[in-house]
Amino acid sequence: MYIQYIKSKYKDKVYTSILLAESYREGGKMKRRIIANLTYWPKDLVENLQKLLRGGKVINVEELPLKQGKSFGALYVLHQLSQRLGIDQALGKGREGSLALLQIYARLITQGSSLYIANEWAKNEAIEEILRLSNFNEDTLYENLEWLADHQLEIEKELFKKIKKKAKTVYLYDVTSSYFEGTKNELAAYGYNRDKKKGKKQIVIGLLCNEDGEPVSVEVFEGNTSDIKTVRDQLDKLRNDFGVELVTFVGDKGMLKKEQLKDITELQWHYITSITKEQIRTLLKQRIIQMEFFEDELMEVMVEGQRYILRRNAIRANEIQRNREGKIDEIRTKIEEQNAFLAAHSRAKVSIAAKNIEKLIDKKKLKSLLSIRAREEKRFLELLVDEKNLEQEKELDGCYVIKTDLRATDASKEIVHERYKDLSLVESTFRTFKTGLEEIRPIHVRKEKRTRGHVFVCMLAYKILFHIWQYFKEDLVREGKYGSRFTQQYILECLDKINYIEYQFNDRTVKQLPKILSEDQQYILDKLKIKLPYNL
Repeated sequence: MYIQYIKSKYKDKVYTSILLAESYREGGKMKRRIIANLTYWPKDLVENLQKLLRGGKVINVEELPLKQGKSFGALYVLHQLSQRLGIDQALGKGREGSLALLQIYARLITQGSSLYIANEWAKNEAIEEILRLSNFNEDTLYENLEWLADHQLEIEKELFKKIKKKAKTVYLYDVTSSYFEGTKNELAAYGYNRDKKKGKKQIVIGLLCNEDGEPVSVEVFEGNTSDIKTVRDQLDKLRNDFGVELVTFVGDKGMLKKEQLKDITELQWHYITSITKEQIRTLLKQRIIQMEFFEDELMEVMVEGQRYILRRNAIRANEIQRNREGKIDEIRTKIEEQNAFLAAHSRAKVSIAAKNIEKLIDKKKLKSLLSIRAREEKRFLELLVDEKNLEQEKELDGCYVIKTDLRATDASKEIVHERYKDLSLVESTFRTFKTGLEEIRPIHVRKEKRTRGHVFVCMLAYKILFHIWQYFKEDLVREGKYGSRFTQQYILECLDKINYIEYQFNDRTVKQLPKILSEDQQYILDKLKIKLPYNL
């Protein structure tokens, strides 16, 4: 037997095939028989086999001194998915694109600052082997954020081409805020803080997704920008930058006001939103709708080209009632504590105790239902409940109304209802951004472009995470061997524990991955349809 190397040329490229063959005689003629194709064997194995066939000694790899190498699995898998999704192509093949990929992967694996990523985390990750990237520091990464901000639109447009092919017309939009511990960020300002962090400056983040919840675009606004002022930018981006001709824009009642709905209809697009409790009461007073329409089954009313889709969620109604009763009980308990304190301390002021309770009522958002009567002479606080307002409040518990200009022939009331519920996908993305796996806070940068680049990194990281989760969603709801153990965090932590092995061979370092992985690691790779290489 012998090893034969066969070279072939195709389109200016030379390919080498490696075959294990043997010669034999048949009818007085010498012939050749192919035993195996060794083309995809590791080079070291081919060399060892060739030595053996020539009568030489083969080195047993297991006898060589081994050393654990860098973490490989998570970085490799994320890079494969990035290629699958076209993210690496959209970022380009230059050094800046590779640095951007590094920051995206780091956001998913470690969530540290640029200083930590460059000086600590990178030491133990196979960055050079996978990204062919070396010689960078925290300043390099900060500058790369500016590059990302400068090229964000063209990157988003390139990625949008893949989503546009799916012919989706429904786009979900919502905003959130992210606060700062410091005050020096160029975009930070005081505004409506969704994180309930009083006295903290913030930025406002607008996220546009398709109806599946896959991110399409992200925008960063100054911290004092109202929700409604962010909508026009998204409409312009869909029409002018992404070239979308037909859109159904989905946003909540705080997002799509009269002016925004006008902007949408002027583009001859459609909208799906909801209306406030006060607007529901107005419709009731005008007898356009009636309380009897609010049932568990969807009901529909058409008024001047607008469709109102009504429903009462009994489960939600019970939750709201229990929550309200719990808040009132908490206030009653606090009043009892204040009255006991006033009785025990003759110099304590009743007016101050009353103000403390009023602040609590305001904090619990019950000012329309509750008030305090301070009896100075008896040093006693009394809770007053507006029973009429309370009954009116209870009446609409669990009731909601969705508004759309879509015709019934274009979308049934069930479809409109489902699309509005899909806004929860954007809310889920924000939770992952802010408090979940990615932890967008704390933001360690001050400059405007670096802030925009940081948020864009988080969006691209979530795009990969979104696709990872598509492979595991069934496991989350299906009872069985694996079930919900496979959270997003566990998947990445499990993969990050796959390290390559190093050993010295013929004055050079050989790097190989383990042949046998843990059961969970192999399961994750199989679900993602990814195979690790053997030799690096």
